[in-house]
Amino acid sequence: MLGGQPYVEAQDGLSVQDWMRKQGIPDRVTTEVFIAMSKALNFINPDELSMQCILIALNRFLQEKHGSKMAFLDGSPPERLCMPIVNHIESLGGQVRLNSRIQKIELNKDATVKNFLLSDGSIIKGDAYVFATPVDILKLLLPEEWKPLPYFKKLDKLVGVPVINVHIWFDRKLKNTYDHLLFSRSPLLSVYADMSVTCKEYYDPNRSMLELVFAPAEEWIARSDSDIIDATMSELSRLFPDEIAVDQSKAKILKYHVVKTPRSVYKTVPDCEPCRPLQRSPIEGFYLAGDYTKQKYLASMEGAVLSGKFCARAIVQDYELLAAREKVVAEASLV
Repeated sequence: MLGGQPYVEAQDGLSVQDWMRKQGIPDRVTTEVFIAMSKALNFINPDELSMQCILIALNRFLQEKHGSKMAFLDGSPPERLCMPIVNHIESLGGQVRLNSRIQKIELNKDATVKNFLLSDGSIIKGDAYVFATPVDILKLLLPEEWKPLPYFKKLDKLVGVPVINVHIWFDRKLKNTYDHLLFSRSPLLSVYADMSVTCKEYYDPNRSMLELVFAPAEEWIARSDSDIIDATMSELSRLFPDEIAVDQSKAKILKYHVVKTPRSVYKTVPDCEPCRPLQRSPIEGFYLAGDYTKQKYLASMEGAVLSGKFCARAIVQDYELLAAREKVVAEASLV
């Protein structure tokens, strides 16, 4: 930490576990303390996570005024996050199309983007094209002509990490929860919170609603919801021994919801930092946005939002160039 940013960047080649052992720190510190931080940051264990990720997070906590502040979305994401964005776009004359998957990125002869071909056969043409998806989807749709370019070739090392979110409504109020995000040393649970306490939208003085991150999830992503709930209850019985039992002889489940994301944020393993691309691609008029692109908040929702701002800035900077290119294309089509 005292070595500054150059030291932090130099630790990208080591996992958290390797770095700890190099410093002579006992393994129990890793398994009892840093396992919770590793899974909270990237949903993976300390033997996989790059130490650079831990150091960057600690730097943010120490250097930024609100670096250690935890916040919650007050309500369901579709209503509280997605709809306001859609409303804003549409109020400015934009259009949001749902259930419209991209089937192919079609190219011009000069390898620039001609249009997006959707799965329903419709074609989308634009002045600029932004690909704001997980890195795995981008790699699936990447045109063959682009794959040899170093900018895209480096993406091979970047993959999304699977994660499972579990929501459980109980028939009573749990006493040992707090108005905060809680970290777990459990081998299956990462972070959790009692949403009936932390969020006004879910407030309930009589019943708790736990929202949990189930990770690492790679071995569980294909399992049934009931298997995941059983495993979750087993872990919760250890965290809340006086209030929760596996057989539900104590707090009973009223309902539950399991959300599986096979590929979420990018997996922050050693030596992947040099592979993260800038938002402006070498293909004129084609841009990337996503947590895996270059920005300071690494694999996170905050990182994804910041990458979108960087992407927008790049498009604004390139506006005159893009406008001139479209004019040339339009004139050529008239000849």
